[in-house]
Amino acid sequence: MTEQSKITATEARIPLGRLTLSPMNPRQDVPEADVVELADSIWAAGLIQSIAGLADDKGGAEIVAGGRRLRALHYLAEQHPTLAKTHPGLANPMVMLAPDAETAETWANAENISRKDLAPADEIRAYGKMHNAGAPVPGIARAFAVTEKHVYRRLALANLHGQIIDALAAGEISLSMAACFTISNDEKLSLEVLERVRGDHWSDHQLKSMLKPDSVTGSDRRAVFVGEEAYKDAGGRLGGDLFAEQTFFDDVALLDDLFATKLAESGEAVTGTGWKWVEVLDASYVGYYEIEQRKLDRIYREEGVLSEADAARYDELAELAEGDALDAAGEAELAALQETLDGVFTDAQKAHAGVLIHVNQSGGFQTIEGLVRREDKKAAIEAGVLQRSSHISGGNDKRKSPISQKLADDLARVVTGARQHAALRDPDLIMALLAFQLAGGVTYGKPIGLSQNEVPNWPTTEAVGYALDERLTTLAEWSGDEWDRDVAKEFRSFRKKGADHIQAELIRHLASLLSGGEKDLCALIDREVKPDVREVWTPTDENFFSRVGGPYLNAIWREVLGFKADHPTITTFEKLKKRDKVAKLHSLFNDPGTREVMKLSKAAQKRIAKWLTHPNLTRLQSRREAGPTSGEKNGSIHSEPQQPRILEHRQAQDRSA
Repeated sequence: MTEQSKITATEARIPLGRLTLSPMNPRQDVPEADVVELADSIWAAGLIQSIAGLADDKGGAEIVAGGRRLRALHYLAEQHPTLAKTHPGLANPMVMLAPDAETAETWANAENISRKDLAPADEIRAYGKMHNAGAPVPGIARAFAVTEKHVYRRLALANLHGQIIDALAAGEISLSMAACFTISNDEKLSLEVLERVRGDHWSDHQLKSMLKPDSVTGSDRRAVFVGEEAYKDAGGRLGGDLFAEQTFFDDVALLDDLFATKLAESGEAVTGTGWKWVEVLDASYVGYYEIEQRKLDRIYREEGVLSEADAARYDELAELAEGDALDAAGEAELAALQETLDGVFTDAQKAHAGVLIHVNQSGGFQTIEGLVRREDKKAAIEAGVLQRSSHISGGNDKRKSPISQKLADDLARVVTGARQHAALRDPDLIMALLAFQLAGGVTYGKPIGLSQNEVPNWPTTEAVGYALDERLTTLAEWSGDEWDRDVAKEFRSFRKKGADHIQAELIRHLASLLSGGEKDLCALIDREVKPDVREVWTPTDENFFSRVGGPYLNAIWREVLGFKADHPTITTFEKLKKRDKVAKLHSLFNDPGTREVMKLSKAAQKRIAKWLTHPNLTRLQSRREAGPTSGEKNGSIHSEPQQPRILEHRQAQDRSA
């Protein structure tokens, strides 16, 4: 069909009795259960999607696209003899009529390609109406050729105020912004916020803060410390974010009271353990600066010494523990020996020192023990639990060191050299220390003198269409401030997990630091590992299609489908609004059901599976000799990428230290 002879299709209502299934329709056989399920959906919500066919010479039409809907309508006519009176729209459905047989056959071979996907607001209303009428989620999904997960996400928005859905339909707010409104139970506040944000872009965090100004999230340290059950038992109200799987504690005053009460009770429990004083702080972090400002000195546990027999027994039990061959009695014995090694604060020490208590940012209860106040220092020194400072008398009694600083530095290097010399005899220890350090077990005073550069691998669109191996995104959990942690004890526990665990930690953390290096080395690595961008990244509406212009979307549609520029599928797509083009491409790339309905060729399926934006991703995918350049940004997946998840956690610790 030439451009000059192309005729625009028309629509008309045709009595159901005059509609028949065309031999060109690809859906000649449909399970009866599917027909009944679709009929129930149409009865509840109406025929939202029209059918298409070719007019015959008897005032009717042969349906080439929408055969399952036609069967469902005939089924309804059989079940409801008064259909024409009660539901005239179903008894006389709207039919899109092809101008000629050639066009009709094109529609039949690419069924549903010419219909527009429902806009999100229309989907929300339609799914909600069907669900309220009793249609099950699987039935809704089958009726609209979408996934059940997609239906659930739309139904979560179905109870929003009508004005919010109207604003979504008008393009005044985005779908992500609409989802934020589900956390609010205050209709008046929701509509006030809606008026404020119409026609502008607000981040999800900003919008949720406006909708829940007096709430805190379940990750807040107060909420974690108190606990959800204790909060609910006290009459606290909970809210939720269905999309972010986030809980909101709405009664902040109650939460504060419960937090203060539990913290005070925890302080009282420590008070009864023999310390001279216990001070409870309402702070999420207590570091060196706080200790220095309070003029506090610190004393340490008196380490225990194992007898030769106990030391041998400790090694024996530790070896069994590493092989998971230790029973409950053995674990108790090992724990007792470990406690002896770790040491304890003596009663004499406790009589002159105290404890600071606080809840850290993660909601963990923290104690900083063995702190001597300024007014207690003299008595502590006289009791022998605190060493006298060389500055205790104001500096006049300060003694000059018998060795120079340069000599002291040299001696320190000798000690380090001796340690390195001996460590060569235990390569497993060196590997374990490196794995422990990379895993975030230490943030300063690192045992291995290596620095870790940031190697960004996380796009600004977060996990949308992006799925890295979980080993690159799983964080190591290390709680507490390092100076108040027993890092040696944690390292011993780390080693007990065995060589396989240490090796796995090394591999995943070293992989997260892989940048490729120089051009020739990077090319060699790519030849060896054969990176496949589409293995981890799929273009979606959010991470790509909405971020490029309409002409480029047209080009992608033509490229992956392989149709000529004057093909109806192409010309119809080019006339759509950008948001509809984005939705169609998102569905094409992300929904197997869409590709199945379109009856795409194997070649088209392959093009969709391998398609990459140009020029940079294509160059990365195929390069064998050329490495990445610093200027490769235009057209790439991400700009201003965030740091990798593993490093993000570790670097947050560095900042807190």
